[in-house]
Amino acid sequence: MTKTDTTGLTQLGSETALPVDPESAVLERVPNSQKGNDYLVRFTAPEFTSLCPMTGQPDFAHLVIDYVPNRWLVESKSLKLYLGSFRNHGAFHEDCTVGIGKKLVNVLKPKWLRIGGYWYPRGGIPIDVFWQTGKPPQDLWLPDQGVPTYRGRG
Repeated sequence: MTKTDTTGLTQLGSETALPVDPESAVLERVPNSQKGNDYLVRFTAPEFTSLCPMTGQPDFAHLVIDYVPNRWLVESKSLKLYLGSFRNHGAFHEDCTVGIGKKLVNVLKPKWLRIGGYWYPRGGIPIDVFWQTGKPPQDLWLPDQGVPTYRGRG
């Protein structure tokens, strides 16, 4: 079994304050020791929060991030801190969802990435936002994101 190279990480293994905003958050990466294989990595953030840029009221989403690594993996603590940095950040649902996907692509240069932002209702209307980099690799096992369409109390 190959040990992951964690040299150069600044947040893992130490107390790290939540960044004040997404621009100051640092997404860290580690080498992919399985880079000869296509496989899916999934992160689920069922309690993502940001602020409405117009009212300042909190918005809530269930994010699902799927990616096929190339040379790099995202370090999960840095991802948690990055996502947490949106708590006091005002942005529309589309900007948050697509912006997170693009930042991950910029840092990781994955073979493929998709993000689903399943937002809870604002003004009585739920908004779901989906973005991906292109077609997934052939023969990749790509499970459904598993988040049902919003139904309210059912």
